[in-house]
Amino acid sequence: MGTRAGIVVTGTEVLTGRVADRNGPWLAEQLRVLGVDVGHVVVVGDRPDDLRAALSFLASTGVSLVITSGGLGPTADDLTAEVVAEFMGRPSSVDPALERRIAAVVERLMARRGWRTDPAATAAGVRKQARVPAGATVLEPVGTAPGLVVPPAEGRDGPTVLVLPGPPSELQGMWSDAVAAPPTRAALTGATELRQETVRLWGTLEAQLAGTLRQLEEDLPGLEITTCLREGELEIVTRFPPPAQPAYDQLAAALATEYAGTLFSTGPTLDELVARAFADQGLTVATAESCTGGLLAARLTEQPGSSAWLLGGVVAYANSAKEQLLDVPADLLAEHGAVSAQVAVALAQGARARFGADVGVGITGIAGPGGGSSDKPVGTVHVSVVADDRRELRALRLAGSRSAIRDRSVTTAMHLLRQTLLGGPPA
Repeated sequence: MGTRAGIVVTGTEVLTGRVADRNGPWLAEQLRVLGVDVGHVVVVGDRPDDLRAALSFLASTGVSLVITSGGLGPTADDLTAEVVAEFMGRPSSVDPALERRIAAVVERLMARRGWRTDPAATAAGVRKQARVPAGATVLEPVGTAPGLVVPPAEGRDGPTVLVLPGPPSELQGMWSDAVAAPPTRAALTGATELRQETVRLWGTLEAQLAGTLRQLEEDLPGLEITTCLREGELEIVTRFPPPAQPAYDQLAAALATEYAGTLFSTGPTLDELVARAFADQGLTVATAESCTGGLLAARLTEQPGSSAWLLGGVVAYANSAKEQLLDVPADLLAEHGAVSAQVAVALAQGARARFGADVGVGITGIAGPGGGSSDKPVGTVHVSVVADDRRELRALRLAGSRSAIRDRSVTTAMHLLRQTLLGGPPA
């Protein structure tokens, strides 16, 4: 790869897992689009020494750009700008005009939310955020914190450091200005196209794929191939510069031939495929969920435009709810039990009829940790999809935690929907 960058995500709350890192992956993909390869995403707590160490490490890898996120607020633990200024050899001072702009933003925010604070403390926080390293480019605040583009001091080698706020909405809102800043453009001089393609398989073992890739590896120069297995779906992501396109075409053809029975996508995610199919075919869907408690409906509504094709859903945990809300016959429940193929089909039919949908989905099972028996152990789940001309049904025996069983049940339901709407590899 050519031009390279590194990312430092700051915040003890991210380091300890209380807050998931949404900035590192987002920045890595934005840089990939610009033709810039990311070698490292480093997460550090709110400790100056650890941030300095991360900056030193990334600089030692020869990157031309380092991006930091977080640590730009008014509180004492927000030290990113100060540490970066020191690391880059650029003393900082208060920018009076920036101080006034930040103060105006803070005043509007406090008035809108009805907050009252100590004026002296507020002024001190604003003043802290208005400190700018000498020679740095200021990126106007999206929230209250400005960003900074800090080139190396005169006579010093090393990467330019792009300092961005931690809240994802603020960081993303500042990104276009950050990329357009002259020091950033200079740091990314020489960046070329970096292509990325994705193939998705459902039901192929990672070890099986590894054998195929070993057979092909000598014929695939210039490709960076990454595989990831999640909930039965095997994702193959390949990155490469334009000259390696013939090698990728050879890989794609080999995968299409070798895994014709499990390859279901050469790009879009499962959820995107299902959403597009409903939209393109003008069909509607309704859900009836027991053990998954609405997770399928929530997953469907994550897709933009889902209001056009998802009519509604019912969480029917108790048998009485299954009977009264979805017309599942009481004698069916008594004969086969709530966790059965028959009830899964009845739930799908009931949801379809109740909402007047083209497609109905029913899920019933035992997610655990209790409630299982010898003939229906924890992890027993039945999933059904019913449409006019077809009925899909799967009986599952799933291992793992309660949350894992519920998530895997929903993924199976999504694949049943994909198969019903689009055909392709069986779910």
